[in-house]
Amino acid sequence: MFCLPKDLYDMASCTADPDSLVHHADSCLPHHPPRVASVMLSLFYTALLVFGTLGNILALRLAYQKGKKINSTNVYLVHLAVSDLLFTLALPGKIAYYVLDFSWPFGEGLCRLTAFIFYVNTYSGIYLMACVSVDRYVAVVRTHQCLRLHGPRPARLTCVAVWVLASLQTAPLLLLSMTKLVAGRLTCVEYDSVQPVLTLPVVVLVIFALSFCGPVGIIFFRYVRITMKLCRTARDNPLTGRKGHHRRACLLTLVVLVAVLVCFIPYHFTVIQFMVRKVLHQPACPEQRAFTLCLQLTVCLMNLNCSIDPVIYFLASTRYRKWLLSLWKLKASASSAPPLREKVPQKHKISTRLGAPCP
Repeated sequence: MFCLPKDLYDMASCTADPDSLVHHADSCLPHHPPRVASVMLSLFYTALLVFGTLGNILALRLAYQKGKKINSTNVYLVHLAVSDLLFTLALPGKIAYYVLDFSWPFGEGLCRLTAFIFYVNTYSGIYLMACVSVDRYVAVVRTHQCLRLHGPRPARLTCVAVWVLASLQTAPLLLLSMTKLVAGRLTCVEYDSVQPVLTLPVVVLVIFALSFCGPVGIIFFRYVRITMKLCRTARDNPLTGRKGHHRRACLLTLVVLVAVLVCFIPYHFTVIQFMVRKVLHQPACPEQRAFTLCLQLTVCLMNLNCSIDPVIYFLASTRYRKWLLSLWKLKASASSAPPLREKVPQKHKISTRLGAPCP
């Protein structure tokens, strides 16, 4: 059959033997992104490095100043800040990778370590958000139950379990090759380099179901119950409604849910639907390239969570909120203060009051 090739891959498909088309479906020729993509990604990760580092350092400094007054919610938020700061350590390497136009200059070992840090941050962040939702649920809805589970010591033990689980879940990435030579460039954690992982779609689907769908289901269920309880309390107690505590708590709930929706769901939905199609049939080359583009966009959204987390601290911690507002008011008052006038000697003031001319 005669066909018109649209690109190099289609030309190879047209001239190939029909019996080898199944083989070529497995080996789609890699497509290098345009230069504008590397420029935009390098700028995005630079801004993420600045805002993520500053916001999480402020949160840790405030938690350190609190000392013994820290509660269970603050324990989870501190570990969330540590996770985000750990992720920012890997950002300079990613920035260099995109500045060099998708060329990884640091070797295989650091590429595997970057992938490990990235996914440890992702899943420890999801687990810790689920822990915060359960902790808030116990504090708001089950006030007189499970009090022994609502304290700093159980929260620290839970955080240790979260770190162990996220590390064990991500440790196999340290044993897999994460780089691949594409068009003279060494790519790192791209679709072409992680294809061996994606050849196990059933395993990927099971891991995503356990590590993503479960925690996200817990987050949504708990926060819906919390919102219902807060609205009922505000309706029954007008004084509570006038103080605005329930509105701030509902806003915190909304921010957490938006963070989950915007940061985590697009990436996991993209991978899950691709894995389902991979189980049913081998995706064609256009499908693989569309999946690669979607991965680039959704990974950026998922990395955005390290700069959204400080907003959660702002809403969850009264002291953090007051501290940032005081810094903002101090800066605003300093910028709007009138310039200092030259001090007039006291004798000049006296002579002016007496009617004598000032020199």
